[in-house]
Amino acid sequence: MLFSRAYKTPAVPRTIQPINRAARKAARSRAFSGGDLAIGLILTFGLCAPVLRAEDPPDNLAKLLAHRETETEKERNEYTYRQTVTLEELDDHGGVRGLYKEVRDVIFSPQHERSENLVGTPQHTLKRIVLTPEDFHDVRDIQNLVLTEDRLWNYEIKFRGEENMDEVDCWVLQVRPRQILGDQRFFEGDVWVAKKEYNIVRMEGKAVPQITTMKSENLFPRFTTIRKPIDGKYWFPVYTYADDTLHFRTGPQRERLRISYSDYKRFGAESTFTPK
Repeated sequence: MLFSRAYKTPAVPRTIQPINRAARKAARSRAFSGGDLAIGLILTFGLCAPVLRAEDPPDNLAKLLAHRETETEKERNEYTYRQTVTLEELDDHGGVRGLYKEVRDVIFSPQHERSENLVGTPQHTLKRIVLTPEDFHDVRDIQNLVLTEDRLWNYEIKFRGEENMDEVDCWVLQVRPRQILGDQRFFEGDVWVAKKEYNIVRMEGKAVPQITTMKSENLFPRFTTIRKPIDGKYWFPVYTYADDTLHFRTGPQRERLRISYSDYKRFGAESTFTPK
């Protein structure tokens, strides 16, 4: 977005647990008084208490993720869905000053080529924000990023730990582009990968690079994309949100973004998940 653009994922404290690959040493017992009875109690408790240990991720976790993502993309290309984009331009008091909203039906050809049918006429009352081709590219390809095998080489992936996210035990990976050339657009942030079957559950980050020149600034927000299982197997994006203040030379601008991916339908079948 030019001039003013904003989304912001509210800062939420994370409790990512780092993995210790070295063997964990047994905790030293504290000194207690009370003779044999105290010792007996300690030993009994030690025998009964569960030992909780962090897991080590597979050495080839990134490749396992990319393979699963390749399968997921292939499956998603068999589905149609509706994509609703709502962008609100907010004033200094958090009130909505301007709005952009569009609805598109996304379909795929038998050759798995994507096409979009605009539903109705977009609402456009933005006053200070100018949407750019990069904004629409990010909606299409970055905010619902798929880390397939043919895209994996573009990224450096670092293991950060493990965390339960949306009631799913996950590995947490830090993802960033190896390099950016020309007009390329990439994702930079964290992804939560289910330990079982290696599906992406959530991603948080931003599209890069920010684009600034002497005459203009095209800035991009932090966002969160949530996935859910569709038809009980593959995890597709269902919701993207952002609420961020971007700091332009002319001053800060806050905006709020919502993207819903709804009415997933496999060719000839009905959807099993329609987000609100």
